[in-house]
Amino acid sequence: MKEELGDELEIRWRSFVLEQVNSKEGEAWKAWEQGPDYVSRGLWALRGGIAARKQGESAHAAYMDKILELKHVDREDVRSRESVIEAAGKAGIDIERFTVDIDNPETLAEIGRDHEDAAAQGVFGTPTLIFEDGSAAFVKTYTPPEDESMSAFEHLMGVTRGKKYFGEIKRPQPPWPRGATD
Repeated sequence: MKEELGDELEIRWRSFVLEQVNSKEGEAWKAWEQGPDYVSRGLWALRGGIAARKQGESAHAAYMDKILELKHVDREDVRSRESVIEAAGKAGIDIERFTVDIDNPETLAEIGRDHEDAAAQGVFGTPTLIFEDGSAAFVKTYTPPEDESMSAFEHLMGVTRGKKYFGEIKRPQPPWPRGATD
């Protein structure tokens, strides 16, 4: 989308910890405050996003493209420090700097601040789009065929951006998602 829309589209990725939302540990428990022995489902990938952003927006965009492709298209496990560093390398990120930044405990604190800010805005899942006017929309989707991606995005924006009166659109299951990826 960014290639087609250029400066018309500003993407500001922020961290949101799904394992925090889905935790049965109680409100006082915070995934980003657990010790080094805690095995997380997503904190390393989020830390990678923050480390990549420290190298500039183009580095961050390349990292996000690669980590999302590996996770959602290639179905690779990107939950470990090593897998996130490998993804950053594939995205052309300066690995020496990336490794220093990903290991900095401040990345966990930033994840916590992002998450708490999002939760205060009512975010409950990902991806949630938050627009310049404060309206927001959670979107459950599959990747459209490449030749339909721009029109799918335009339709999504038409229904969500500034349209606070659409509270929920949901397809009955089944048939959704049956056939959605055919």
